[in-house]
Amino acid sequence: MKNRRSSIDGFVPRRSSDRLGELHSDNTRKAFIDIPENRQLHTTGDDAMRVLGQQKTGYSLGRSDIDESLNDIDSTEGPAKKLSCRQRRRLARLNKKPRGKARRIIKWLIITVIIALLAVGGYTAYKFIAAGNNILQGNIFDIFSSQPLKMDSNGRSNFLILGTSEDDPGHDGPSLTDSILVVSVDQKNKNIYMFSVPRDLYVEYGMACNSGYSGKINEYFMCSNSGTTAGDEQDRLANTQKFVGDIFGLDIQYGIHANGTVIKDAVDAVGGIDVNIEGNGASGILDRNFDWRCNYTCYLVKYDNGVHHLDGAHALYLSMARGDNNGLQTYGLPDSNFDREKNQQKILMAIKNKAMTTGILTNLGAVTKLIDALGNNLRTNIQTNEIRTLMQVASDVKSNDVHTLSLVGDDNAVVTTGDYGGASVVIPSAGTYDYTDIQTLIKKNLSSDPVVREAAPIVVLNGTGQSGYGQTKANVLKAAGFNVPLVDNAPDGTYAVVEIYQIGTGNSATAEKLASMYGVTIKKSAPPLAVNGDVRFVIIFGAVTASPKG
Repeated sequence: MKNRRSSIDGFVPRRSSDRLGELHSDNTRKAFIDIPENRQLHTTGDDAMRVLGQQKTGYSLGRSDIDESLNDIDSTEGPAKKLSCRQRRRLARLNKKPRGKARRIIKWLIITVIIALLAVGGYTAYKFIAAGNNILQGNIFDIFSSQPLKMDSNGRSNFLILGTSEDDPGHDGPSLTDSILVVSVDQKNKNIYMFSVPRDLYVEYGMACNSGYSGKINEYFMCSNSGTTAGDEQDRLANTQKFVGDIFGLDIQYGIHANGTVIKDAVDAVGGIDVNIEGNGASGILDRNFDWRCNYTCYLVKYDNGVHHLDGAHALYLSMARGDNNGLQTYGLPDSNFDREKNQQKILMAIKNKAMTTGILTNLGAVTKLIDALGNNLRTNIQTNEIRTLMQVASDVKSNDVHTLSLVGDDNAVVTTGDYGGASVVIPSAGTYDYTDIQTLIKKNLSSDPVVREAAPIVVLNGTGQSGYGQTKANVLKAAGFNVPLVDNAPDGTYAVVEIYQIGTGNSATAEKLASMYGVTIKKSAPPLAVNGDVRFVIIFGAVTASPKG
C-alpha cells in the first residue's frame, strides 16, 4: 500500500526537491538546471544593483512605513471618486483652521463701517435731492454735469437776491423785499462785485400796486404776481429781475428769493461767522428794536467796534438792524438802511468764506444743516446743471477779489434821500426817476470795456451854431460807452471839424478811442473855456459836420 502524505488545511505539501518557481515536468526542469539564479534587485541611484532582502544602506524601516502599507489592506472600496471644483472648495473651507476672535471682530467692524457709510451717504443724497427739487430748476440728477453760467455782454453773470420776512410772525409787511442785493460774478476772471439796492428807492411800477403807480421798490416783487404756485414764484423772480435790471442798466440772468431763516440756519450750519463791526461815527452799534423778545432784559444788537463771532440768531438781528428811533436807545447806525445794507453784505461774505473752507464742506452735520436751511427757505431759477459751476467759481474767488459798491459813498453819491407824502424815500441824485448816474457807476465797475471803466468825464460843446447839434453828438458818444455829463454851446469863434482837448494825464483808453473815432490828434493845451476839476476831455464840434469813424 502506497504511503500517502496527508494534506494540511487543504494544501498538498510539496515534494522535497521542489523549489519555488520550478515546473513539475522533469523535461522542463532540465532546461533550467544550468541557468544561475539571479537574486539581485534592479533599482536606481547609487545602489544600482542590490541583493533581494539586503537592507538599504542609510535607511531603516519604520513603523509608519508598515502602517502605510497595511492601511488599505481591508478596504473593499473602489478607486476614490474625483471631486468637483465646488466640492473641493467646500472641503478646503471645512479643513481651514477656525479664525481667531480678533479677526472676527475686525471683520464685523469693517462691515459695520461700510453699512454706516452707505446709510449716511444715502441719507445725505436724499436730503440733497429733496432740497434740490425745491431750490433748483431742472432734473436734480443734472447736478453731476457742469454747465457754464449765463452771461451778459461783459462776460458777467448777474444775480438778484431778494429777502422777505414772511417767516417772522411779528414783522410788518412780511411780503416786502426789505433786502435787495445784486451780485455780479465774472467766472473767467474770478471776481465778484456786489451792491445793495435801497429798499426805499422811489420808482414807477408801470402798474397799480398798494401804494399806487409809484412808490418804494420793495413793493414790486409781490405786486407783480401774488399767486402761490411754484410757477407764480418763478414769474415774480423773472419780472423783478427785468425791473431792477432796467433801472440799473444790467442784464440780470438769475433771481434768488430767501427769507430770514436762511441767514439764521446757514450761519448755524457753518458753526457761526466772524463779522467786523464798524459803528458809523460811534465806537460800536446799538439797536434796541429787537430786545422786546427778551422783555428788554438783553441786548440782541450791541457790539463794540471790531470782529465779533455771531451765531445764527444774532447774525439775523444784525442783518435787520437799521437804528430806527422808536423812543429806544440807538447809535452807530445813522444812515439807517444804508448801514444795514453794508452789514448784510458782510454777513453774506462771511457765510461764503466759512462755507468754502474744507472743514465745513467735509462735515456731514454742517452740510445737511446747510442743505436744510436752503431747501426749506430759498427759491431760485438757477438750473441744476449750473450749480457746480457756481460753487466752483465761488470757491475760486479770493477774498480780495470780492468788491462792494456803495451808492452813497463820498465819491459815488448817486442817490440821496427825499420825502414823498410824508414818507422818507431814496431818489437818484440826478433827479426822480433819472438813473443815469447810477447806471454810469455800475458800468464803470462791471464793464469789460476799458473806456467804460475809466468813465472819464467829457464835456461836449456845440460850435456849429445849429440848435441841438451838440446833444446829437453827445448821444453818439454815450452809445459808444463814453461818460458825457455835460453838453453846452462853445464860446464864439471859429473851430475845426472836431477839436479834442485832454486835461491832465491818464485815461489812455479814452484818449486812444476818441482819436481813432474822429481821426484827430488830442491837444494837450488848455481848452477855450474853463471847466471844473472833474472834467478830463473837452470836445468841440465845429461848423463842418464831423462823423466818427467807428
